Amino acid sequence: MPAEEQDAILAALTPVVDGIAATLGSFSEVVVHDFRRPESSVVAIAGSVTGRTVGGSMSEIGMGLLARGDEAADELNYITRTRSGKLVKSSTMVLRDSAGTVFGALCINLDITAVNQAHALVGELAGVAGSAAVPTTTFADDIDSVVDAIVDAHQLRQNKAWPELSRAERLELFRSLDNRGVFAVRGAAQQVADRLGISRASAYSYLARTRSGPLAPGPDGTDQDGAHA
Repeated sequence: MPAEEQDAILAALTPVVDGIAATLGSFSEVVVHDFRRPESSVVAIAGSVTGRTVGGSMSEIGMGLLARGDEAADELNYITRTRSGKLVKSSTMVLRDSAGTVFGALCINLDITAVNQAHALVGELAGVAGSAAVPTTTFADDIDSVVDAIVDAHQLRQNKAWPELSRAERLELFRSLDNRGVFAVRGAAQQVADRLGISRASAYSYLARTRSGPLAPGPDGTDQDGAHA
């Protein structure tokens, strides 16, 4: 059975994380994720770079892989910044069963804050310009914090409150959230609705339209489902 095979792979990897973390040192963290339960995807963890524990949730990176399903691919040597300011170099390797189904990931996170500071100092001494800005990633045991962070980041990029968004911008926001795996999380539609100040029915309506194509506006300036464009 696929579930039994997936469980066996996760069980086999669980004791491995301690060995990898011990080899890489105190600035490392190794995590095994089970994508079948995004709200509590961390099934094994060694090290404490992101501060998560067993039973914690996946980050935005993991949610993006979850959204891509079996098309997901390894993401290697990418750099993000935690909300506490740590600079983290990571690699995320997807886990597949014998049928090719993606069901989890093995992640390695390295705290390179001190290395980056030393690099910046050397760069200043050598007259070399600093590096580009690094995106902030939310690592948390609570999936709600991750979902909120993704929604807030989109709102900040648009620099507009929900009532000020055009119909196209609202649809694009929901499309982007969907592409990042937000709605794979149980209860996310209600959480997004609360964050945006709209009803859950409106959230589901916008989500449905992004997945099936936009509805034509009615004669009164509303969408056909009654949600204002």
